Amino acid sequence: MKIGFIGLGNMGAPMVKRLVASGHDITGYDVMESAMAALSEVKMSFSKDILTAAREQDVVITMLPNGEALIKVVEAIIPVMPKGSCFIDCSTVDINTTRQVATLLKNAAIHVLDAPVSGGVGGAVAGTLTFMVGGSEDSFAIGNPLFKIMGQRVIHCGADGAGQAAKICNNMILGVTMIATCEAFALADDLALDRQKLFDVVSTSSGNSWSMSTYCPAPGVGPESPSDNDYLPGFSASLMLKDLKLSQEAATIHGTPTRAGQLALELYQDFVKSSKGGALDFSAILQDLTSRSKDQ
Repeated sequence: MKIGFIGLGNMGAPMVKRLVASGHDITGYDVMESAMAALSEVKMSFSKDILTAAREQDVVITMLPNGEALIKVVEAIIPVMPKGSCFIDCSTVDINTTRQVATLLKNAAIHVLDAPVSGGVGGAVAGTLTFMVGGSEDSFAIGNPLFKIMGQRVIHCGADGAGQAAKICNNMILGVTMIATCEAFALADDLALDRQKLFDVVSTSSGNSWSMSTYCPAPGVGPESPSDNDYLPGFSASLMLKDLKLSQEAATIHGTPTRAGQLALELYQDFVKSSKGGALDFSAILQDLTSRSKDQ
């Protein structure tokens, strides 16, 4: 396929590499010239603007920071996208924006999918991402072969916006379980319980979660994770905060009681405000909790 890929940052770049390696004809664009320069050795074309990246492509894929950027890109590229082509957004944005974008594209006879991902930068590099996809069956049939190249698992969640709905629900759970995991390690420290022993118990017991067994926030415990690399982000605290905000905005709109999700939002707000909080991995909130415990 001829594919335009807009947004070549930490997630977009490794996703593009996998598409190129599979033989697709890629034209990439990013507002940061440095992002394109970092891919200079990859066998793909680069565009100086989003219109050229999207013009006459079979598929356009975006990985953008927020809904505002998504709307601007879509409104700009619709006139140059062929009828019957497909637009796939892999960003994580609010559901209302996603549905607005879907309406604009379908009115222009363009297929559309919202396909946010789970797995972080490590998953993008390894090709183990999970794609949560919203859109019609016909549109999904176009995008599915590409998702299988970039990821390991693809779930068609339903109609327009269903992918985003799944993503914000998943990440609300992730935010809450990471905080609970970090609080357990902080309590274990105060109780003089060895961190490795806590991991050995919890990772094989009813308290287990992905936050504990796969992405353990305690350095030197469990499989290698960002905690073993000075919390350099696989998924930054600022991105977790963004997703928790999206989940709580949706909960407010629909009147859904999500007290644990709201508390997780407040705790990550505090953490991101602290020194380097937003730039560190979201599991680094363990450092914040343990330092507070020592201060008390």
